[in-house]
Amino acid sequence: MNFIAERNSRIAVIGANGAGKSTLFKHFNGILRPTSGEMLIRGEPITRENIREVRRFVGIVFQNPDDQIFSPTVEQDVAFGPVNLGLDEKTVAHRVDEALRLLKIEDLRERVPHHLSGGEKKRVAIAGIIAMEPQVLVLDEPTAGLDSQGVADLVEFLHTLFRRYGMTVIFSTHQVDLVPEVADYIYVMDRGEFVTRGTADEIFAGPQMLSRIRLGVPVIPRLIRSLQNHGIAIEMAYTFEDAEQAFLDAFQRRP
Repeated sequence: MNFIAERNSRIAVIGANGAGKSTLFKHFNGILRPTSGEMLIRGEPITRENIREVRRFVGIVFQNPDDQIFSPTVEQDVAFGPVNLGLDEKTVAHRVDEALRLLKIEDLRERVPHHLSGGEKKRVAIAGIIAMEPQVLVLDEPTAGLDSQGVADLVEFLHTLFRRYGMTVIFSTHQVDLVPEVADYIYVMDRGEFVTRGTADEIFAGPQMLSRIRLGVPVIPRLIRSLQNHGIAIEMAYTFEDAEQAFLDAFQRRP
């Protein structure tokens, strides 16, 4: 398989459970090593000599936050990465404050992580990686354990990372409705291979292929395609904002 993540990009890797997404992500900062081919970070292979720098550059948030959270308090857990980078106390405190603010978990600062809900643990795990200020953030099934408001907050957070910080974001999910709202480019996985790749309009234009690998089409393009099949003239859209405009334009054209 070939995978390329360009600087300042937002990439979704979608596939049913067991497609290989988590295994792929573990190659991105040297947790796993390829048995053939090579994994290049900034054009260089991952080696024992540069593994520490690679893991500063690429931060991974695992699907299960319990795999990453182990400190007595949320504040200490978020501070763990920056402290181990050798940063001074003032810089560590600033990074912790910023990460807690971005994830909207300032009120959890003194809480014991293992007493938190699944969604709260997920935010703490993400904050711990953000505090290290990686150039690339990799999120394995970031919506797992989140309620609807948590998913909405995550989307807002990902937009902030991209627009304000220019961070490259790579995330996996089997919740296809999230993908057009966040991703600029999509890789589709099945049984350890990429079956196709492209933009949202390229990927979701072929529902038959997605159905074969146990994925669906997001609800917005599915609804619009159904309306088109019923003879209603409306432009295809994939995000809520584009769909809203498409519906307004369609109604305004009606006599």
